[in-house]
Amino acid sequence: MLSDYVGKESFFGDETPLPLWSGYAIVLGFGAFFSLVTTAMVYLDKRYNNTEHTSEFFNTAGRSVKTGLTASVIVSQWTWAATLLQSSNVAWNYGVSGPFWYASGATIQVLLFGILAIEVKRRARTAHTVCEMVLARWGKPAHITFIIFCFLTNIIVTSMLLLGGAATV
Repeated sequence: MLSDYVGKESFFGDETPLPLWSGYAIVLGFGAFFSLVTTAMVYLDKRYNNTEHTSEFFNTAGRSVKTGLTASVIVSQWTWAATLLQSSNVAWNYGVSGPFWYASGATIQVLLFGILAIEVKRRARTAHTVCEMVLARWGKPAHITFIIFCFLTNIIVTSMLLLGGAATV
């Protein structure tokens, strides 16, 4: 790190590019806007399509998701914040080809997971989670074990994303 920036709170000097209130306005404005749009869309869907919105419908999208959307969800979930940060780091260290080689290392896993997701959707149509499939196949002790593992995985991923985001600030 350059000695000019040691102890400084900002790389922009004493003045930030935007005032503090504008950041709050952008975040709260976009949040309110998309909340209202989503609420209006759900209302119109219930009124004109007579769709009954239950927790089952919410969790499974009415079980009407096609293969193409499933594939795009897999790719979008693979390119989360930690992956984007690391691919930027690889690009900085190795140049333009760095992100390509970084991404190519996980291509096989993404393709196999896509095939696995489609097969699970075909064979376990009423299952919502991995833990439900484990309960149906191996019983209660394995189900409790997987619940603990999944909960710990969520904690690890959340902390990793918070730490990665904090490191960029």
